[in-house]
Amino acid sequence: MDRKIYLDHNATTPVHPEVLEAMLPFYKEGFGNASSIHSFGREAKVALEESREKVAKLLNTDPLEIYFTSGGTESDNLAVKGIAWANRKKGNHIITSKIEHHAVLESCKYLEREGFEVTYLPVDRYGLVAPDELKKNIRKETILVSIMHANNEVGTIEPIEELSKIAKENGVYFHTDAVQSTGKIKIDVNSLGVDLLSLSAHKFYGPKGAGAIYITRGVRLTPLAHGGHHEKARRAGTENVPGIVGLAKALEIANRDMEKEDRRLKNLSERFFERIKEQISDVYLNGHPELRIPNTLNLSFKGVEGESIILSLDLKGIAVASGSACTSGTLEPSHVLSAMGVPPDLAQSSLRFSFGRSNTFDDIDYVVEVLPEIVSRLRAMSPIYQKEKA
Repeated sequence: MDRKIYLDHNATTPVHPEVLEAMLPFYKEGFGNASSIHSFGREAKVALEESREKVAKLLNTDPLEIYFTSGGTESDNLAVKGIAWANRKKGNHIITSKIEHHAVLESCKYLEREGFEVTYLPVDRYGLVAPDELKKNIRKETILVSIMHANNEVGTIEPIEELSKIAKENGVYFHTDAVQSTGKIKIDVNSLGVDLLSLSAHKFYGPKGAGAIYITRGVRLTPLAHGGHHEKARRAGTENVPGIVGLAKALEIANRDMEKEDRRLKNLSERFFERIKEQISDVYLNGHPELRIPNTLNLSFKGVEGESIILSLDLKGIAVASGSACTSGTLEPSHVLSAMGVPPDLAQSSLRFSFGRSNTFDDIDYVVEVLPEIVSRLRAMSPIYQKEKA
């Protein structure tokens, strides 16, 4: 097997060559601890603060409102638990949605065991949260609303501006998990109107183990980790300077190339979907047909288990995903598709194709060439599908 095609960019991305080049000096001669006052430490500190300024500029905010973490999961945990712990005297009610990443959902479940109340908002068949649902569920005890910017499985983009406005009108903090949208669509924290925003470098061609959280001034938040006064006493621990430099560089490149890549990825995904529909019957799109990040396509192939297609494609050198990378290994249907009302059999037959910088139209043509035969073979082995078609 010579050909390798990676269509799982929502799970992770390769480090961009320019990002790797920017990081390397801080693994070698620039290895100092940013908290040390000698020249090695000062050099690392300069790189750290320059990266903070770069990220802040790209998100249209002040450097003082950017804090570096180990990734999206830590940022989400810090936002949800940190707000809950610090504001418990004000109230004990949190609102989120049923389709959030598990970093948010599990944080909320943990807080429920600690005595907090959590409302999980429903979504429509496209995966959208209705602003009226939020209005209906906010109460005087509500201290936080956490709704993701773009869903990691189906790519649907939520109406964050409307939702955050409702929260603001009620004096409630608003957090958005922007891990899947950052680097793919323009992020302006002021336009979004959010108080907290999470992002992770490895989703936009930066290194794993580097993330950030935007926290607007005046937000009361309890740290997860206690120790030194790193990150303005909000995140103890020696900063990962090479990773942070890489994150900032990756975000810079993503913003630089966004318009061109957006157009190219839309063309790729649209062409792929059209050709798949021509070649394979009983294929269903999960998620919003238009309001979604440009690289993401979640499809259900009726009568076939998604995992079986993944393994068959892998033998052909093609990497795709079934739902979220963080929940692979479970036999349960995707919580996202279930919340959207997708029937269990179709949820189990779903695949997520997430395109990226390395993908070409030739790649798409190759996948379209091999996928119909795989689906046909697997359907022939399915007595339920054959019975329905008889």
